[in-house]
Amino acid sequence: MNAEKIMVVEDDLALSAGLCFELDMNDYLTVAAYTIKKARQLASEEKFDLIILDVNLPDGNGFDLCRELKEMYSKLPVIFLTANDLEDDVVAGFDMGADDYVTKPFSMKILLKRVEAALRHNGEQDKSSKERWEDGFLCLDFAALTASRGREQISITPNEYKLLRALTENEGNVLTRQTLLDRLWDSEGNYIDDHTLTVTMNRLRAKIEDADHTYIKTVRGMGYIWTGGR
Repeated sequence: MNAEKIMVVEDDLALSAGLCFELDMNDYLTVAAYTIKKARQLASEEKFDLIILDVNLPDGNGFDLCRELKEMYSKLPVIFLTANDLEDDVVAGFDMGADDYVTKPFSMKILLKRVEAALRHNGEQDKSSKERWEDGFLCLDFAALTASRGREQISITPNEYKLLRALTENEGNVLTRQTLLDRLWDSEGNYIDDHTLTVTMNRLRAKIEDADHTYIKTVRGMGYIWTGGR
């Protein structure tokens, strides 16, 4: 299992080194950033599982960086680490989407527990979100094998559920026709051919879409993409 990657955004070099050492010793993989500029660069280049973020940084405010990161990666857990323990600062941190707020000085054991809790909570959310997709109009429950459009329950076939699962799990990415055809093999070796895929996709669109809600886009010569209604 790959180690969970944590970015430590802290301009105190000694504290940053100590945090990274302790986290690395507890089987996390850490990357240090001492400025907002560096943190932005790292966030755009790598995928992180959690951010530990100081509020007061040399080139800006950690609250603003938190808001930017949450706009890019809404489910990314952020723990604020700061000397500011004023109630207004704590509230501001949570308003920006922070998952926790730890004030200096702090116990490393407690911080490790809070990191563990934030990662576990995020993992539970990810697991839950994979079993369900909804946007207020369309609701797909893959665990219960139910679907609704508006207030209307709709009937979805097993193959249509397979297509929906593949598309929603890869939202925003093109899935080739061959990839989707491979997903439609069943345990008994029954196979859906290319023509049937087209028919199934068109029937599925008719069930879940209307004039104001489009979810599946055809990418000519390649396959399909789940747009999430955007």
